[in-house]
Amino acid sequence: MESEQRAAIDRVAREWIGTPFHDCSCIKGIGTDCAHLIKGVFCEAGILPDFVIDAYSPQHFLHSDREEFLEYVTRYAHEIERERSQTGDIVLYKIGRAFAHGAIIVAPGWPHIVHAHYHSRMVRKALGTSVHLGTPILGMRFFSFWP
Repeated sequence: MESEQRAAIDRVAREWIGTPFHDCSCIKGIGTDCAHLIKGVFCEAGILPDFVIDAYSPQHFLHSDREEFLEYVTRYAHEIERERSQTGDIVLYKIGRAFAHGAIIVAPGWPHIVHAHYHSRMVRKALGTSVHLGTPILGMRFFSFWP
């Protein structure tokens, strides 16, 4: 079951590639940001039931220490060591005062990610260890929905 679920996450995440970047939106092919991409992929793959992400400032990480993104992820997933991460797991990036960017790990595994990239203005596949975020990465944490 877990391997099929991870494969579904990988497949669905790749289907979102090319979706334009749009803050606070979650429509495949139309617009999404990184938080809504993760929600959209996990809901579409049938891993999570649909849920609402409360309205938030896209720049909250510049002026607040509140870990809004981290709070949503830890409702459904638990933190794991980077070495345990697999396809279908999540990586969050601290860029500013809080964790404010997230990505889905895809095959063949870390550091291959799919994320809604602000600077590219779209969902894209990338390497999660590169400096493509356009701002210094101050920390990374990894999460899984599976034991």
